[in-house]
Amino acid sequence: MEALPLVALVAASAAIAGAARRTRVPAPLLLVAAGLAASYLPGIPDYTLDPHIVLPLILPPLLYTAAVDSSYLDLRANIRPVALLSVGYVLFATLAVGWLAYLLVPDLPLTAALVLGAVVAPPDAVAATAIARKLGLPNRITTILQGESLVNDATAITAYKVALAAAVGEGVSWAGGIGEFALAALGGIGVGLVLMAPLHWLRTRLREALLQNTLSLLIPFVAYAAAEEVGASGVLAVVVVALYLGHRNWQVDFATRLQEAAVWKMVAFVLESAVFALIGLQLPYVVQGLGQYGIGEAAWYAAGVFAAVVVVRFVWVYPATFLPRALSVRIREREPGVNWTAPLIVGWAGMRGVVSLAIAFSIPHVTDGEPFPARNLVLFLTFTTVIGTLVVQGLTLPPLIRALKLPGRDAHAETLAEAQAQSEASRAAEQRLDELLADERNTLPQPLADRLRTVLERRRNAVWERLGAVNEITGETADDTYRRLSREVIAVERQVFVQLRDERRIDDEMMRTLLRRLDLEEAAAYREKDAG
Repeated sequence: MEALPLVALVAASAAIAGAARRTRVPAPLLLVAAGLAASYLPGIPDYTLDPHIVLPLILPPLLYTAAVDSSYLDLRANIRPVALLSVGYVLFATLAVGWLAYLLVPDLPLTAALVLGAVVAPPDAVAATAIARKLGLPNRITTILQGESLVNDATAITAYKVALAAAVGEGVSWAGGIGEFALAALGGIGVGLVLMAPLHWLRTRLREALLQNTLSLLIPFVAYAAAEEVGASGVLAVVVVALYLGHRNWQVDFATRLQEAAVWKMVAFVLESAVFALIGLQLPYVVQGLGQYGIGEAAWYAAGVFAAVVVVRFVWVYPATFLPRALSVRIREREPGVNWTAPLIVGWAGMRGVVSLAIAFSIPHVTDGEPFPARNLVLFLTFTTVIGTLVVQGLTLPPLIRALKLPGRDAHAETLAEAQAQSEASRAAEQRLDELLADERNTLPQPLADRLRTVLERRRNAVWERLGAVNEITGETADDTYRRLSREVIAVERQVFVQLRDERRIDDEMMRTLLRRLDLEEAAAYREKDAG
């Protein structure tokens, strides 16, 4: 792709995603719709998804940022439902959707139908994370959806390779397929386990935040490439490394964490925006490639495959939710209160995305001198399934959640837990400060010693104040008012520093030093209102 079309794609998709943040519509849906609308405008370049770019260059950073932000402890606590969805469901969907497509489409070989089943089996990591974050789903449902989306790509890619080998006549047996799956899964996990500790050691030994963040940007590509080089799952390698580094991120210095959070937030925003816009822009390509199939005939098949994908997910999700509970007293005791609403949300939140399209585009045109059977139709059915799930399920998921009146995150309980944690930490810090100040080597003027104690007291009280009464005029808590006033006075200081620079009373380097100090104070004093 030339430079100008690529820049135009990134700029336009970022602008649309930014506009979506001001609406109730999730950004992925608006981006796909914009891509569909733009795909037939005159002068729009030919944006064709290249699997050799998407899988090794776009998928790793998206998986990495999603896994780093996930909770290893929450995923471990929900390992059973995550595994049932990310492995069991994907394999079941490959077989079930493939078989139904074989029955629906005349002259479609079973092996080609299974390739289609593997391609459309995995819900998308980006779509699931973006929409779950936008909707504020209950914590356990969000964890299950995120955990599923982190691992299911590896299952689907391996299932696709096995189905493709069977389709091209390589004589793959059940034992061979299971062996290849085990090699990919265990190998990917093994590569991740081998890499995670050395990479973390290197991150903690580098002393400059710039070098540490350069390493951070390289990590997902290194893990993916290393695993793929030995025939293992690059997806699982990236996820294992990212979960480990995210779990131990506290061991990296504060400058790296501040810079890394900003860098990865920008990378994820740009890639997610471009990816969903690219999905919509594929419409002309897949329609032109239909060949012998008419639009009406292909649309009928598309509706059937879409329905199969939706129904098959529910056929798996409900038994996978309730059968283990029926068979195990321990599971019932550990997971009380599960009813039909949570599986309904999980079942309906099965949006497909760019990975399915990238895998479909990687299907070879020719095998053993013969065209791959119904390749263009498989590509079209993948595209329509992705669009259908994103639009139909994505648009109806918010009202469904509102109709079910699912309890969201308990903001009061979370603030209370935060206040208790901060209180314990502050008490420990005050005790350590007393010990330090008692040492003659740490003697400080009394105003500076008092300032240290004031900072600790301020941090301890700030969260409790959010639980208190609000100002009758502004509706703010005392903590909110403090943060707003702090921001106002810092803004005045910032203007003075700029004025002093303009008057040549300080140079630019000194101004940047002073401004960075203010930036850090503002970051500490003013909590971000919307992390999304």
